[in-house]
Amino acid sequence: MEQLAKQRSQALAALLLLTLIWGYNWVVMKSALQYAGPFQFAAMRTFFGALVLFLVMFFAKRPMRLQAFPTMLVLGILQNVGFTGVLMWALVEGGAGKTAILTYTMPFWVMLFAWPLLGERVHGWQWLAVLSAVLGMLLIFDPLHLKADLFSMALAVLSGVCWALSAIMTKQLHRRLPDLDLMNLTAWPMLLGSLPMVLFAWWMPSMPIQWTPYLIGAVLFNVVLCGALAWTLWLFALQRLPAGVASMASMLAPVIGVVAAWIQLNEVPDGMELTGMALIIFSLTLISILMMRPAYKVVPAPATAV
Repeated sequence: MEQLAKQRSQALAALLLLTLIWGYNWVVMKSALQYAGPFQFAAMRTFFGALVLFLVMFFAKRPMRLQAFPTMLVLGILQNVGFTGVLMWALVEGGAGKTAILTYTMPFWVMLFAWPLLGERVHGWQWLAVLSAVLGMLLIFDPLHLKADLFSMALAVLSGVCWALSAIMTKQLHRRLPDLDLMNLTAWPMLLGSLPMVLFAWWMPSMPIQWTPYLIGAVLFNVVLCGALAWTLWLFALQRLPAGVASMASMLAPVIGVVAAWIQLNEVPDGMELTGMALIIFSLTLISILMMRPAYKVVPAPATAV
C-alpha cells in the first residue's frame, strides 16, 4: 500500500512537471515566432522531435516497424499539419493565452465526434460540459463585437478539432491493433507528418530564419523537453494513474499558458474573455472527472506536446 502511494505521488509529480513544460511552451512558441515563420518552426519541432523519439525507441528496444501505413500517414497529417502547423499560424495572428485555451477544447470535440464515429453517445452530465464549452467559446469569440483576432481564434479551434480527430483515429486504430506500441504510434505519425511540414516550410514565403540564441533554445525546448521528456513523463504517469486523472491534471497546461502570457507577454484578457476561459476550463475538468468513472473506458491518445 505504501509502495502504491509512493508510485502515485511520483506520477503526480511527473504530471505537474509535464503541465509546467507544456503550459509555459505557449509563451516559448509565441516568442520564437519573432525569429522564424510558423511553418519553419513547426517543421523543426516535429521533424527533430520524431528523430529524438526514434532514438529513444532504439535504445529502449521498443518495436520500430511501421504498421498500418495509410492510417499512420493520415494521423501524421492531422497531428502535425492540422494541429501543430495551424496552431503555430494561430500564434502568429493572436495571443498565446487565448490560443492555448481554444486549442485545448480538444476533449470537447472528441466527445462530440465520438458520437457518430465511435457510437459513444453524449449523455447525462456530459451535456453540461457541452453547453459550458459552447458558451465559453461564444464569450471568447464575442460574435456581437467581432474582434481583430477572429481569424486567430478560428485557427486555434481548428487546431483543436484536428487534434480531436487524430485522437478518434488513434482509438479506432487501437481497436484494430490492440498490441501496437504507444511509442511507435507516437513516433511514426510525427515523422510522416513532419515531411509535408518541411515542404510547407520550404514553399511558403516567410522571413529568413534568424538563428538567435532564443530560437535555438526554443527549438531545443520543444524537441527535448516538450517532446522526449514530456512524452516519457506522460507514459510514466499513465502507467501509474487512471487515464482520467492524468487527463484532468493535463488541463492545467492551458491555465499555465494563460497566466504565463499574462505575466510575460502582457496579454491581459478582458472580463468576457476570462469568463469564457473559465467556462471552457470547467467543461474540460468535468469531462476529465467523468472519464475517471469505472464505467468509462478510454484508450489514451499519443501525447502531443504543445
